[in-house]
Amino acid sequence: MVAHKIVMIGDSITDSNRLEDPEGMGGGYVRLLRDYYITEDPEARVEFVNKGVSANRITDLEERWQRDVMDEKPEWVSISIGINDVWRQLDNQEMDQVLPDRFLSIYRRLLNWTSEETGSNLILMQPTIIEEEVFSRGNQMLKSYVEIVNQLAGEFDAILVPAHEAFLKHLKKNSKSNLTTDGVHMTSTGNMLMAKTWIRAVERSII
Repeated sequence: MVAHKIVMIGDSITDSNRLEDPEGMGGGYVRLLRDYYITEDPEARVEFVNKGVSANRITDLEERWQRDVMDEKPEWVSISIGINDVWRQLDNQEMDQVLPDRFLSIYRRLLNWTSEETGSNLILMQPTIIEEEVFSRGNQMLKSYVEIVNQLAGEFDAILVPAHEAFLKHLKKNSKSNLTTDGVHMTSTGNMLMAKTWIRAVERSII
C-alpha cells in the first residue's frame, strides 16, 4: 500500500517527455526526486505521479485539474507553473494573455478547491527563470508571478520551493555551467538544482 502519493503537476519542465518514458517519470527533476526518496529510505512508501504537460499555463491546469489532481486523490500536490504565462507574452502572443491578476485568481481557485475537497498537502514551486541572465526582460516580468506564488504559499500554509531564488543565486555566481538549453528548458544541471531546492524545502515531510 502506498503511504504517500505525490502528484507533480506543471508544464514542460515537469513533463520532461514523460509519455516517452515507460515509468512515466520523464527525464527531469521529477525522476531525480523519485530516485532520491527511493535511495534515501528504501522502506519509504512514496509514489510520484508526473502530470506535467508541455506548454501549459495556469489556465490549462484549471481545465485538467479534476482529472489530473482531484481524481488522483493525492496526499501531496506539487505545482510548478508560470513560465509559459510570461513566455507567451514575450513572444507577443496577444490572444488570451494570463496577466498577474488572472494568474492569481485562477491559482487561488485551484488551491481552494483542492484544500476543501481533498485536504491534500500543498507544495508550491516558484517558476524558475526565462533566460540565464538575472536582469533579462523575462525574469523581470516573472517577478510578479513569483510574488504571487509566495503569497499563495502563505495563504494556504503550503510548502514554498524557492526555485526562482535558487536559480538567480546560481546565475549571480557567474557559473559557466548552463542550467537551461534555451533559457527555459532544463539541462541535467538545471534539473538537479530544481530537485535539490525541492528536497531542501520539503525536507523529510513526506516520509
